[in-house]
This record gives sequence, C-alpha cells and structure tokens, in this order.
Amino acid sequence: MKYAIITLGCKVNQYESASLATLLNRRGHEEADAGNADAVIINTCAVTGESSRKSRQAVRRAKALNGGAIIAVCGCFSQVEPTAAEQLGADIIFGSGEKAALLDELERKLNSRGAPVLKIPDISRKREFELLPGGIVEGRARATLKVEDGCDRFCTYCVIPLARGRVRSMPPAEAAEAARRLADEGYRELVITGIEIASYGKDLDSGAGLASLVEGISLAAPELRLRLGSLEPGVVDEEFAARLRDTGRVCPHFHLSLQSGSDDVLKMMGRRYTTEEFYAAVELLRRCFPDCAIAADLITGFPGETEANHRETLDFIRRCRFSAMHIFPYSSRPGTRAASMPGALTREIKAERARGATMAARESEREYLDGQVGKTLEVLFETGEKIWRGHAGNYTLVEARGEGLRGVVKNVKIDSVRGEILVGRLFDK
Repeated sequence: MKYAIITLGCKVNQYESASLATLLNRRGHEEADAGNADAVIINTCAVTGESSRKSRQAVRRAKALNGGAIIAVCGCFSQVEPTAAEQLGADIIFGSGEKAALLDELERKLNSRGAPVLKIPDISRKREFELLPGGIVEGRARATLKVEDGCDRFCTYCVIPLARGRVRSMPPAEAAEAARRLADEGYRELVITGIEIASYGKDLDSGAGLASLVEGISLAAPELRLRLGSLEPGVVDEEFAARLRDTGRVCPHFHLSLQSGSDDVLKMMGRRYTTEEFYAAVELLRRCFPDCAIAADLITGFPGETEANHRETLDFIRRCRFSAMHIFPYSSRPGTRAASMPGALTREIKAERARGATMAARESEREYLDGQVGKTLEVLFETGEKIWRGHAGNYTLVEARGEGLRGVVKNVKIDSVRGEILVGRLFDK
C-alpha cells in the first residue's frame, strides 16, 4: 500500500503522524504523495474554530485530489466533532487515540471497502498511555519523545481536555528505554513533549513527576541533550529548577505557557497563576540556567479584555524579556466556556492587539540575540554542506562554516546577528 499522511496542529500531532509512518513502514507499506496514494490519513486539529475549519478543508482537498484513495480521519477534530467528520465522507473516522488500531482498520479497508467505519471512544474514560515509536527526524539529529497525553486543567478557552482526555503518562522505565534506543540510533538531542507535560506522573502510582522523569532519562542516555516542551509555570519551583540543572543535560531553553500578561484576563481564562507567579518562575529558571532563553505563547483579544489589560500585557512582555513568543489573536472555539462569554472583541481589534504584542516581542527577541554576540554556544548541527546550520542549547539558530557537521555538537563563537540567525565560527575552548 502507498500511503500519505497530512498533519494539522501541534507538535504532538506531528509526533503521532511520524509514529504512524514508522508503524506503516514496519508493516511493509510505502510513503507517497497524496495524489498517488492508496490511502490518505488526515491527522486533524480542533484547538480553535479556525483549526476545525482547516481540518474539514484538508479532508475535502484530499477527496478532491484523490477520489480513489481510502480517506482516514483521526485526531482532535474527529474526536470532538465526529458527526461533522462523518459528513465529510471519510472511509475511516477515529478519534485522538488508538493509532495502531487505526492502521489495522486501514489494512482491512484495502481488501473490502464496505460502509464507513466510525470509532470514537469516550476519551474521558481512557486511562492507558498509548506507546508509540519515538524519533521525529529533524536533520537526522534531533528526536522527539511523547511522554504524556491529555489535560485536566479545563481553561475556559480550550477544548483540549475534551479532545485528548485526562492526563496519562508514559511509564518512566519505558521512557528511559526509548531514550536509550534513540541515542543508540545516533540522535544527539531529545525533545520531551506531550499535551501538558507539567502534569506528567500525576496518574502514576509512584507519584514520580517530570523532574524524576528527566533525571531517569539523563541517566539512561547521558549523551543526549534534553529539551523540554511547553511548561505550565506552576510546576517551576526551586526544587524543580535545581533538579533539572543538576542533570547537566537539560538545554537552557524553556517555553512557558503565558496566554496573557494581565491578571484580570488570566482569571477569565481560568489560568491557575498570576503574573507575579509567572515572573517568579522565569527568575528561578534564570538563576539556575544563567542567560537561558525563555519563550512563551500569548492570546490577544480575549473576551472582556480591555485596552488597559492589553497595555499591562505589553508591559509584562518587556519585563520578562522573552527570547521568542508565539502570539495568536483569540479564536472562539464552540464547546468552551469562553465561546459564550460577554465582551467579544472584533476581529480588527484582536488583530491590532496581536500586532502590538508582536512588536514588543520582537524587541525582546532582538535584545536576546544581540546579547549572544561574543559568547560561545554549544550547537547541534543539522543541515548544510560548507555552511552549516543548527540549534544552540538555547534554541537560537546558528550558522557556521565547517565540513561534515550533520549530527555533530560543536562549540561556536558568535560573531554577529543576521536577521534571526546567529553567525559564528567553530571554536574549541
């Protein structure tokens, strides 16, 4: 069978699509482009109303491009809107779990089309973590390992708990073994990811949390640099930050989920921290990881957000001195509490506030990049020939001249900044 996979949404979806491809290849199937495939899998997203629209559009495009292919839909959109997914005319409709079972159904459909198959379990009752092969390839140097699924937070704007279910964690021993295998395959960095990794372990009898997981992985695969996915600020306390530091393997780059720099808006969002608590987490990380990069995501134009709230957010961005930000205008998602909140803002106001936040974020990013000039950074090179590019531990993109650097970690002395790229030269301390 020739197959194609179309992926929408977050890095976890990307990880799961790569895992599906690995499993299909192990079964003897061959990847192809969507127009020539026997089967097309669309791994969907539903985090916003816009995401659902794009997911529906992707299914329609796949059917129009290759009407003879088996069309399989899975992921968050089909989990929370199964009727809408079914109306698109897909042959197989699964939710956000049971990826291996999806492949079994796909192979059955090859031999007998029959009626469409709809299998959407009650995700809220799912308690087992589905083990999938790790190893998204980025320049054949960096791998990703999903260690957690689900979220219990129920923020007012977010549908993810309905799409992904409750927190489910990969057993620590399984995670350590997976990391060991990836190191043996030649990877030199591991991104530890999940839907809400700050809650890792809360469902395990051992009570081992994220810091314990990172310690176990660092012992099992000491040659790997470890990079964490997005963190909730509430998990960052002195013990947590110190334990990460003491492994000696965690990259000095942290992405914290901010969403707003206004306490009033955070409360309306159902977030479980104040701006001062968030800032305390930032300062803790900077004490344990001097000059570390702190990134964040932000939603502008939330229902009820005032101009004064927006100005507070701009001031907070400048105060935190983020190295990078992901900024999104608020997009209403049916099924969430925020969708029916009063004070909805116009698209123009939301976009204007996103532009203002982006300008403030770019100032902080430029300041951080300029501050790297003259420093020596440890860079994992990924792509290039004579001029190579890779990411430093702080996740800045670095360019340097060299030979045969793919998958190699080298020290680079930073000489200048070109746009968003640091330019340097190989440097042996």
